[in-house]
Amino acid sequence: MNRELAYIHPEAKIGKNVKIEAFAWIDKNVVIGDDTWIGPNASIMEGARIGKNCKIFPGAVVSAIPQDLKFAGEETTAEIGDNTTLRECVTVNRGTASKGKTVVGSNCLLMAYVHIGHDSILGNNIIISNSTNVAGEITIDDFAIISGDVQIHQFVHIGGHVMVSGGSLVRKDVPPYTTVAREPLSYAGVNSIGLRRRGFSNEIISQIQDIYREIFVKEQNVAQGIKNIETNIPDSSEKEYILDFIKNSERGIIRSYNGQ
Repeated sequence: MNRELAYIHPEAKIGKNVKIEAFAWIDKNVVIGDDTWIGPNASIMEGARIGKNCKIFPGAVVSAIPQDLKFAGEETTAEIGDNTTLRECVTVNRGTASKGKTVVGSNCLLMAYVHIGHDSILGNNIIISNSTNVAGEITIDDFAIISGDVQIHQFVHIGGHVMVSGGSLVRKDVPPYTTVAREPLSYAGVNSIGLRRRGFSNEIISQIQDIYREIFVKEQNVAQGIKNIETNIPDSSEKEYILDFIKNSERGIIRSYNGQ
């Protein structure tokens, strides 16, 4: 450890057994939890709140001011949960007056060159691969996996347990438990492999597939599909989550694939 070669503001709150490498920058109004590693040349700027046992790799910047011309210097935060890793050159901007904070949850992995824009809220156990850009005010639910070189439009909502294929342009909301691909971004099936790995039963996976047949496969509009789901498919927490997600989508959900 080369903490003596790092800059650490005297007002920063540093937990126990935190390792800070040479040439790291730790600003004022920063909190870093126990057992976290801050790599060389990482910048932890004003408003950062970093949890326990995190790993912040060289070149990462946490809590730089947002890339939003409406930002007027208000006091906001960028919050990183426990056991989360930010690889090389990841950037997590702090919030604006809109939400007051940007959040990356616990047990997440953000690979090299990922950008997380202001006021975005990421859940737990999320993986985002290299060079993906998450714009401002995006919500990503737990256990989502976003592949590399994905571009996500502001205000989009990505559901839990989703798999987004590499190079995708995400302009619409992505309902939970799905795999999405192609251009324009389209439903490519249920993420059954991921769900089995996380302990979902075959019965529940089959029910999720039945739900999405109504939404994406049958030749009917979404409203009719929702009506059929509510009438014909047994209640479950997964059914409730899917229906609430679709009904509350402000941008509209991704399209079904028409084979063209």
